[in-house]
Amino acid sequence: MKKCLTAAALGCVFFASSATADTIAGVYIGAQGWNTSTSGGFADSSSTANFNFDDETNGAAYIAVEHPVPFLPNLKVNYTGLDTSGVTNLETSFTFDGNLYTAESDVMTNADITSTDIILYYELFDNDLISFDVGLNGKYIDGTLIVEDQASSTRGVEEFSGVIPMVYSRVQVGLPFTGLAAYAEGSYLSFDDHTVSDYQVAVTYSFIESLAVDMTLQLGYRNVQIDIEDLDDVYADMEYDGAFAGVEIHF
Repeated sequence: MKKCLTAAALGCVFFASSATADTIAGVYIGAQGWNTSTSGGFADSSSTANFNFDDETNGAAYIAVEHPVPFLPNLKVNYTGLDTSGVTNLETSFTFDGNLYTAESDVMTNADITSTDIILYYELFDNDLISFDVGLNGKYIDGTLIVEDQASSTRGVEEFSGVIPMVYSRVQVGLPFTGLAAYAEGSYLSFDDHTVSDYQVAVTYSFIESLAVDMTLQLGYRNVQIDIEDLDDVYADMEYDGAFAGVEIHF
């Protein structure tokens, strides 16, 4: 799978040329506050439970470095918190960390998960009207999952981590002379029993534009789906989604 994704990315390189690369180097730094609703659940087998999770406010931050050197990919690093917790009256029984949790019992769950994206990408187009990026994303997921039966105090804890190779793309359309633009950005993988996707769409407004710095406001929607089978003995099928607001600085 990794070889196929690498070949696809290299193929995109040959469609890119020095005419579409940035004429000057640039650094983009951004931060977002994300109102996250979570659904789904996890277990230590393919029979995952469905939990009730509370809505949370999670954060994301990123930095991207773009340059004018042809054929050398640009770099973006994106960090996202995916923390959630809740209390559920179980509809079905399931096992976790070697413990059996029976139907009709009340369990407290906590998912402390972080996602770090290391993205290498090329700009196939880059102008005021439209920009289009494509590349590869190595998504590193690291988490601790906890289940506790409130009646018996039975407690299970599992830690997991892994790097998931994904295809990445981003397209932005601008309205010249207004400061307004819209973009869609996402990464995706479907391989064997794993399906992971992470996409966002947003409207942006550039309220400061100068030779030294640009500042842009963002308002959008983000969706993250994690369907993993036997990653460090963890099975999970969870979806995070909700609106976000952010700000980006371009030097």
